[in-house]
Amino acid sequence: MSLFYKVGTAAMRTLPAERAHKTTIKALKAGLGPVAKKTETPELVTIVGGLTLPNPVGLAAGFDKDCEVPDAMLSAGFGCVECGTVTPKPQVGNSKPRLFRLTEDKAVINRMGFNNGGLDVFKTRLEARQGRGGLVGANLGANKDSTDRIGDYVKGLSVLWGLSDYFTINISSPNTPGLRDLQSADEMDELLGRIADIRAELTGDKPSYPIFLKVAPDLDCNQIERIVEQARLYGMNAIIVSNTTIARPDTLLSAHKGEGGGLSGAPLFEPSTEILKEFYVVAAGKIDLIGVGGISNGAQAYAKIRAGAKAVQLYSALVFQGPSLVTQINQDLQARLKADGFKSIAEAVGQN
Repeated sequence: MSLFYKVGTAAMRTLPAERAHKTTIKALKAGLGPVAKKTETPELVTIVGGLTLPNPVGLAAGFDKDCEVPDAMLSAGFGCVECGTVTPKPQVGNSKPRLFRLTEDKAVINRMGFNNGGLDVFKTRLEARQGRGGLVGANLGANKDSTDRIGDYVKGLSVLWGLSDYFTINISSPNTPGLRDLQSADEMDELLGRIADIRAELTGDKPSYPIFLKVAPDLDCNQIERIVEQARLYGMNAIIVSNTTIARPDTLLSAHKGEGGGLSGAPLFEPSTEILKEFYVVAAGKIDLIGVGGISNGAQAYAKIRAGAKAVQLYSALVFQGPSLVTQINQDLQARLKADGFKSIAEAVGQN
C-alpha cells in the first residue's frame, strides 16, 4: 500500500464510522481511489456461477449500497463488485448510530437496516455504466415495511434485469426484522419458486443472468442440507456463505461488543469458514460456493478457496486496510498457488 493510501485510511479511522464511509465514497467518486496494475494472471481466473472472473476476490455488498463507485472498485483490482443491498423503495434504515468499529477485534458491527436510495436510482446508475466492462452484481433486499417481501425480490429482478451481470438474493441480513425467516423451508420454497418463475419470464429464449443466494452463518447441518437442496431445485447458480453473524464470541474486547446488529470482520473468519466447509461437503460439486467472512489477507482468502469456495468476497477489512488491500491479496494468492503446485484456482478449490 502506498504512503498516500496508508495515510488516507488512517485519517478515515479518526472519523465516526458512518461518516468515514460516506467520505470514502466521495473520494472514490472524485477519482482518488487506487488503480491496480493490469497484468495477465491466468492462474487467478475463476469461473463461479457461470461468471468468468479475472481474479477470485470480489467486493461484498454493503460497501457501495447505491451503485455509486463500482468502476472505481473494479479499477482497484476486484474481480467483481457487488452493489447494494437495494430495495424497491428508498429507505433511511435504522436510527443512528448504527455502524461501529471494533478496532481491538478488527471487526465491525452494523445494524444499518438496508439504507439505500431505492431501485430507480440504482437502475439509473447501472444504465449509465453500460458498456464499460467489468462484472457488477446487484444485491437485492426487501423493504422493512413491505407487505410482500418476496414480491420485493421479484420486483428487483424485473427492474434491473439486463443491467446487472448477476443478482444476489439477500435473505440473511439480521438487521431487517423477520427477514431471516425467509431461510425457513416453506418460505424459501415460495421465494425461490417465484424467483424461478420471473426469471423464466424475463429470460425467454435468451441466456439467463446468474442468480446467487446469500445465507447466514448461523445455520445447523440440517438447514445446510435443506438450503443446498432447495437452491439446486430452483436453479440458483451459487450460494454465498455467509452474511454477518448475530453471535458474539467471548473473545471480543471492544467496548462496542454488546451493540446489536451483524458482526463481521476477523471474529467471523473461523466460524464462516467452518460452515463453508459443511456447505462444500453437502453441495458435492453440484452448486458453486462463494466464501465471505473475515478475510483480511491472502492466507485467509486461500483458506476459503481450499475450504470449497470458487471465489471470495470481502468488505470489513477495507475499513482497517483500505481498498488497495485487494492487490496484496491477489499477489499473495498467486504465490500460494505456485508454492502448492496449482496452476489455477479451480485446482485448489476444496483441497482442505
